[in-house]
Amino acid sequence: MDAQNDIRTLATEGQALLEQARGETSGRSSVSLVHEHRIRAVLMGLTAGAGLAEHDAPPGATLQVVAGRARLYVAGDDGREWLLEEGDLIAVPHTRHGVDALSDSVLLLTVALDA
Repeated sequence: MDAQNDIRTLATEGQALLEQARGETSGRSSVSLVHEHRIRAVLMGLTAGAGLAEHDAPPGATLQVVAGRARLYVAGDDGREWLLEEGDLIAVPHTRHGVDALSDSVLLLTVALDA
């Protein structure tokens, strides 16, 4: 069977990523679950207080909290932020943004890639 089409268990893989993240100075660990022609899905484990520094938005993306709590925020003076709980899904804003783990968290980032 093609590895791209294997079923992945987010809870199990997420817990393994959290264990790995606990051993990293950055408090982060990730694995690419899907990397197709026009879509990518990345599962991330972030320890409480770790995050993704401000960065530019991809063409289209969603962020889903598989476990834990996180904050998605818009960079700069805008001040917009979203507090996300387990099970929440949000479209990533089309502007510079960042993510903080408010507790040990597992996040699924799905990105639409340019053709």
